Formats: sequence, structure tokens, C-alpha cells
Amino acid sequence: MGIADKASNKAEDLKGQGKEGAGKATNDPELEGEGKGDQASASVKDAGEKIKDAGKDIKDGFTK
Repeated sequence: MGIADKASNKAEDLKGQGKEGAGKATNDPELEGEGKGDQASASVKDAGEKIKDAGKDIKDGFTK
């Protein structure tokens, strides 16, 4: 996974945490839900990047 992808996913996760916290603080369930959704999206993207990295490592193992 590239550094840019990691940074982007982390930024999205942190944005989601901020929205969730703000939603809880202001008693806004919609904003809280958006935050949780942003965090879930970042987690899915991160998992996808890890799978791609694992596939690349396996391919590299066969070509050496």
C-alpha cells in the first residue's frame, strides 16, 4: 500500500471520528451516523489495500 493511500485512509478515518464525536456532543444522530460511515469506508479501503499488498508479495515470491 502506498504512503498516499495510507494517509488518505487515515485522514478519512480521523474525519469520521470527528464527525461521530461532534454528532454525539450535539445530539445529532445523522452526523454521528455519517462519522461512523466514514470510518467504515476507511476500514474497507485499508483492508483492500492490504489484500493487494499480500497479492503482490505472493507474486514477488514466485518471480524471485
